[in-house]
Amino acid sequence: MSKMWHHYQAGGWAMWIILFWLICSITIIAERAVYLYGASINKEVFLATMQKCILAGDVAKAVKMASAANAPLARIVQSGLVKVNRPDEEVQAAMDEAALREMPRINRRTGYLALFANLAMLSGLFGTIVGLIKAFGAVGGESVDPSQKARILAEGISEAMNCTAFGLISAIVALMGFAFLNGKTQALEDDINEASVQVLNLVVANRQKVSLQGLEQAA
Repeated sequence: MSKMWHHYQAGGWAMWIILFWLICSITIIAERAVYLYGASINKEVFLATMQKCILAGDVAKAVKMASAANAPLARIVQSGLVKVNRPDEEVQAAMDEAALREMPRINRRTGYLALFANLAMLSGLFGTIVGLIKAFGAVGGESVDPSQKARILAEGISEAMNCTAFGLISAIVALMGFAFLNGKTQALEDDINEASVQVLNLVVANRQKVSLQGLEQAA
């Protein structure tokens, strides 16, 4: 730990800028990971439950099960089920409206990670340039004590390299987080699109079996 702190200090003031972008990235990764995993449900189990309830004509039970799941997919399906007594177009419109509310919440803030990765890398590059300016200034400066030139040159190069390394590490963390969260987000969106279409088709194909009893209380 002390060695890491030594490298951090050797990187100069630009390291604080890079650290800021790294903290922002880690914060978003943690927040989004908690949300996305909390928003995930087992699609196959959920669809099997919906299918069982709809085929049995018990839409009220299907609405209750969707409400208990408390996930974006379940809320979108629930919004369509409560309109099951309306025409097919209205059921589809209700699910589309719910999807428009839920999708932005799933995608929220993930895109900032790509920005923070670039900012961390550019901040590292800026620190590198500053360090090299200091190093070459020591070599070419006439006012610099010759006995100190080697030390100042080494410090400048050390500052440059440490900024480069820390900027790259921060960018890698942000990009890995972006890739992971983007994959999870895409999987959730695919599940929502697939499940909403399957439930709508089930409702349309089994309208004659649907019982509206208790639907208002369940909604």
